[in-house]
Amino acid sequence: MSPLSSLSGTLINVAAVLAGTVLGLLLGGRLPERTQRTLLQTLSLVTLFIALDMAGSLNRVTGGSIPGVLLALISLALGAVVGEALGIEEGLSRLGDTLKRRFRGGGRFTEGFVAASLLFCIGPMTVVGGLQNGLTGDNSTYVLKSTLDGIAALALAGAYGIGVGFSALTVLLLQGGISLAAGAFAAGLLGGADPGVLKTDPYVLLITGMGGLIIVGISWNLMLAGLGWEDRRVRVGSLLPALLLGPLALWAAGRL
Repeated sequence: MSPLSSLSGTLINVAAVLAGTVLGLLLGGRLPERTQRTLLQTLSLVTLFIALDMAGSLNRVTGGSIPGVLLALISLALGAVVGEALGIEEGLSRLGDTLKRRFRGGGRFTEGFVAASLLFCIGPMTVVGGLQNGLTGDNSTYVLKSTLDGIAALALAGAYGIGVGFSALTVLLLQGGISLAAGAFAAGLLGGADPGVLKTDPYVLLITGMGGLIIVGISWNLMLAGLGWEDRRVRVGSLLPALLLGPLALWAAGRL
């Protein structure tokens, strides 16, 4: 399978994010600030629904006698400590500021870039869709994700500006990397099994559940932005190491 076929879903997703951003920029400047805030609050409510649905995956995971919710709590707590020690939140902000200076972005460029990057790239569709596209050429999951991301980009760009569009780079690098890696190692991955089996794999369920909890934080931040209280936001970037620590915790718990 050609690299272009493996990347087809990612390229569609990137195009959707860019298109949504352009529409958001065109419409956002014409909307009253009150309307923009209400749109952000609406997006936060929909995001919360998706996040809670993902978080429900924790009820289907156990590590030995330890329930998935407890594993998620331990992993998120440790991840927060590691994330703060590494300064991940500040690193994401510096990256956004660098892009802002390089491309002369204005306003809330960094907030838009970070919020959109995390929202678009945390979730089961990112992983499962990349494996499907890379292993079989099936880009249907990424096409569905593209629709959701395009709508979210429109709403975010109206409030945060062009920084949302630069999250397309994050989507391209992360999703494209997963798809290309899956295509390159297709013979060894999953033993030739259908990537759909990953949807019931306990490790994927745990990551999905923790990702949902992190996205709850993103939803909270969007609501705060809609209320004008950004200074009380959750430092979601610092929680990202939990997505790596969670599978390790599940593996260890299964051997206790």
